[in-house]
Amino acid sequence: METVIDAKHISVKYITGDLRNIGLKEFVMKKLTHKYHVEEFWAVNDVSFTVEKGDMLGIIGTNGAGKSTLLKVITKIMKPSTGTVKVNGRIAALLELASGFDGDLNLKENAYLRGAMLGYTREFMDRKYPEILEFSELKEFEERPFKQLSSGMKSRIAFAIASMVEPEILILDEVLSVGDGAFREKSEAKMREIIQNGKATILVSHSIDQVRRMCNKVLWLDHGRQVIFGDAEPICNDYAEFLKTKKLPQYDKL
Repeated sequence: METVIDAKHISVKYITGDLRNIGLKEFVMKKLTHKYHVEEFWAVNDVSFTVEKGDMLGIIGTNGAGKSTLLKVITKIMKPSTGTVKVNGRIAALLELASGFDGDLNLKENAYLRGAMLGYTREFMDRKYPEILEFSELKEFEERPFKQLSSGMKSRIAFAIASMVEPEILILDEVLSVGDGAFREKSEAKMREIIQNGKATILVSHSIDQVRRMCNKVLWLDHGRQVIFGDAEPICNDYAEFLKTKKLPQYDKL
């Protein structure tokens, strides 16, 4: 199988309390009083995994596990402190539903704006827009200012744009958990269609049932560290047990 994402020993270190965080005045005062110090925080610590063509990878973990930081590395928003990530394919990422939209523009204008941000031409969007509008089920809100739409409506149009423009790699951060049940089912069906067409998808979700239904691989993170990466079903079972007991399982190191 063709590898589309190959991440090796990814780590991301944040430094808190340095000059950029506290400002010049506080920096000088702390230096004069010998109270100046910085702290290092590893948001992601030595994480490795691969995604192959046709995979749907679920990334799981409680809040603060490092999931969103890892996605920013994969999408080149952030450079890792150590390690490498190779991506073979065009990525469309929905990391924050409201990002990239202008509240004063209407839905249609924002659809074209998001398409442009993803690198697509106006001619391409002209062809795809009717399909995007139909999938999102928001035709009656087409001329409505974006800031007047509910969060569920915003998630619909954002998801429709990302999936309809046929990215080679689609990354979703809690997107499928927003909206009503019927649209969630529709979104999941679309994801299965993308997978069947040989694309690759990464899904971050707090719904272990959703990850179990949709993903064939799972990466489990805890406080920035990799607990395990492998087949979805057994890892989902272990994670469900962890949520009850708060005790991490002990896996043999490969």
